Amino acid sequence: MELNEVRVWDPFVRIFHWSLVLTFTIAWLTGDDFEVLHINAGYAVLGLVLLRIVWGFIGTNHARFRDFVYPPADVKGFLRDTLMHRARRYLGHNPAGGAMIILMLMSLFITTVTGIAYYGIEDGVGQLAMLTGIPEAGEEILEDVHEFFANLMVLLVVVHVIGVIFESRFHHESLIRAMLTGRKRV
Repeated sequence: MELNEVRVWDPFVRIFHWSLVLTFTIAWLTGDDFEVLHINAGYAVLGLVLLRIVWGFIGTNHARFRDFVYPPADVKGFLRDTLMHRARRYLGHNPAGGAMIILMLMSLFITTVTGIAYYGIEDGVGQLAMLTGIPEAGEEILEDVHEFFANLMVLLVVVHVIGVIFESRFHHESLIRAMLTGRKRV
């Protein structure tokens, strides 16, 4: 570690991040064509999300929700300051990044739970197999909600990547490198 760097992202956060990128991508790309792979990737996403929620309470300083969950007024103020090119730099997640994490975790949780429910209704298997027998309209609603939140997640990923690129350029540091090494400049 260089003298002007500090450890920000612990190994759990980094492994979680890149594992989630991989498993969500697999799940999204295999939706209709490779059901077993899609379902297993979805379960992996849910497991990762649940672990991240736990880590948000017991993890290292910058991994904890209390470090990056800000009131809506702070998020709005940060976005305003960003548009005016005067946003301050944060060592951990900035208010917009924290809000994005919460939105992504919620979207992923809803996507996976509705997927498991749909799987239980459609095939009569899985943790929610007891839902078999729900009317077809309920099945279609679950499928629509599942697809909506999966596609919303893709939109959130695009916005997230744009934000990472912008923040990296604005503050002259590579946030991608930081998510690989765990270190940022002081």
